[in-house]
Amino acid sequence: MVGVDLAHAVPQHASMSNAAAADVHAAADLLRDARDVTLVAHVNPDADALGSALALGLAVQRRGATVRVTFAEPAQPPEALRALDVAGLLVSPQDVPSAPELVVALDTADPGRLGDLASLLGAAGAVLVIDHHATNRRFGTHNLVDQTAEATVVLVLRLLDELGAALDEPVARCLYAGLVTDTSCFRRADQTTHGIAARLLAAGVDPTATTRALLDTHPFSWLGMIGAVLGRAQLEADAARGLGLVHATIRLADSAGLPGDELESLIDVVRTTAEAEVAAVLKEIAPDEWSVSLRAKQHLDVSAAAAELGGGGHRLAAGFSAAGTADTVLDTLRSALTRAPSLP
Repeated sequence: MVGVDLAHAVPQHASMSNAAAADVHAAADLLRDARDVTLVAHVNPDADALGSALALGLAVQRRGATVRVTFAEPAQPPEALRALDVAGLLVSPQDVPSAPELVVALDTADPGRLGDLASLLGAAGAVLVIDHHATNRRFGTHNLVDQTAEATVVLVLRLLDELGAALDEPVARCLYAGLVTDTSCFRRADQTTHGIAARLLAAGVDPTATTRALLDTHPFSWLGMIGAVLGRAQLEADAARGLGLVHATIRLADSAGLPGDELESLIDVVRTTAEAEVAAVLKEIAPDEWSVSLRAKQHLDVSAAAAELGGGGHRLAAGFSAAGTADTVLDTLRSALTRAPSLP
């Protein structure tokens, strides 16, 4: 098995601020001392959330701690992410102690995103929040939050460096999964991020196999769903402060039998519309209850619009939940986008 000793690797974080470096050091000290660690991802975990939790969980387990990784819902992780759990760290929420020693919340900007597991925050001896969302509320007793990081796995890698953990293929694959998905296959990646990817590949990650499972594999029924939904997509050239809004709506009837991660992939198709700065996909999760995904190309901060509507995210990728008819949700979104800040 190929491995890279992080303690002797070329430093990747020279530009880190003193404050951020202090947060990494404090988080590492917390993990060194912990004997029982519960790592929690947000509901409907994506590759960045679950990859971050599993990578850090593997490293902490190797230090001798009891480790478990969990999330509130759904009952099982997405099929494409199950292979990341090589050590069987994933457990049901029912198997988590009611008063854990240390809870680590990953890729989660708000306690509400933890679902029913948010109750652990008040019961835990300590709470470490690791996240890169600009809207993060810093709700932990310790917080490692850096909105300039392109994925939460980047912050986990900094933490592994601080711990002197070994970067072998299982850990690196978890990190790569979060990195490739949260940067849209490196479309939103700078030189440092590509350097991190090079470290992960050097540790033995197979980029073709990993990316195929995450982004290029869908059930046949996905084709029918995407055809029906895209056929109803609408372009509003004057919306989003005149920069254009394209939106599509996934009804319950469209998504029957498809897991939530398959529905989320539609936003990457809709956002390719040349005439629109902002793309939105409304996913009906129950009658008149919606999960809305937003993407922007470069000019508008959609995280601000999402935060106004009770959600959050990144400047170019965000989301929120809403109730009401699809038309009502779209009306509130149009209004919020008129107030979204411009990006430099």
